[in-house]
Amino acid sequence: MTFGQQMLFFFSAIGAFNGILLGIYLLFIKKLKNIPDFFLGLIVLTLSIRVGISVCIYFYPDWPEIIPYLGLAALFFTGPALFYYVRSSFLEEQFILKDCRKSFGIITGVLGVVGTLYLFFPVIWDRYFATFVYTVWSVFVCLSVYQYYILSKRQSKSGNQFILPVLLSNVIIFLAYQFISTGWIQVYCAGGSLVFSFVLYANFLMLFNKKHHLSTAKETNKYSNKKISDEKADSFVFKLENLMHSEELYKNPNLKLSDLASKMNMSTHQLSQLLNDNLGKSFSTYINEYRINEACELIENDSYLKIEEIGYEVGFNSKSTFFSTFKKIKNTTPLLYKQSQSLSEPRFQSSNL
Repeated sequence: MTFGQQMLFFFSAIGAFNGILLGIYLLFIKKLKNIPDFFLGLIVLTLSIRVGISVCIYFYPDWPEIIPYLGLAALFFTGPALFYYVRSSFLEEQFILKDCRKSFGIITGVLGVVGTLYLFFPVIWDRYFATFVYTVWSVFVCLSVYQYYILSKRQSKSGNQFILPVLLSNVIIFLAYQFISTGWIQVYCAGGSLVFSFVLYANFLMLFNKKHHLSTAKETNKYSNKKISDEKADSFVFKLENLMHSEELYKNPNLKLSDLASKMNMSTHQLSQLLNDNLGKSFSTYINEYRINEACELIENDSYLKIEEIGYEVGFNSKSTFFSTFKKIKNTTPLLYKQSQSLSEPRFQSSNL
């Protein structure tokens, strides 16, 4: 293959490979919470098998003739999987799984009967099998679009927000393969595979972007709904400072936000909001300031402890963390701070003489 063909093969095959992995994950690895996840995995897996085989056959035409038919056999289940994905996503608990099993059993039986014809009439199978598969795919794509139209009018909202992107992606891939197979668009055979790869990645980028915005909106609403009033915030801050001074919780190197929240009899979200909104500090910054101030007092009082021992005494679990935090808060190192304190004492004494 030339370099251009190698690049086309790479971009065509990478989508099929990732699609197979994703389909296997949805079908066999992920703990399914609902039926639509299963049908989505079946859609991705069957399309990926069809795409992967078509790419390999295009670039390596010496493969056995039965291999392309295996790809078409996988594609045979894509339409029904899309149809039941749309139905199960809208109907949810009302979806009857038994009817689906019967339908897939009939479809599998039909495919088995047609497949046995290859043993006796390979010429007829070569001529009509692809047309048969694409006809079934066309029927189920049309039924899926119709089901979406009907069910979306009945139900204003659905728990699955990804129905439309999945449906549109399948329609685009279906049209690409139909136009290429009929010769309406004069491009090479792997063009459909490139369309699949592009749609797969574009679709999932859009889905992940939606999930990010949804989680951000939920987080914002969660905090806005639990906004602490100014009066409560002042009392909480007063209680927090008394608690830190009396029990010296900051000296615990394993102190967590949840530990301090339980001492305050409030949720971790409320305490985090109190620190960020009312004190303008993160939890780690708030605790480390207490530790550094305690370290400065020990240094000023000429403690018998060494510099690194002071860090452990005030709650740091490593010397490097103590030094870096000290420099960040005091803009100097503990040793230079100690030297500056020792230099300032004689001047103070001489001024009093």
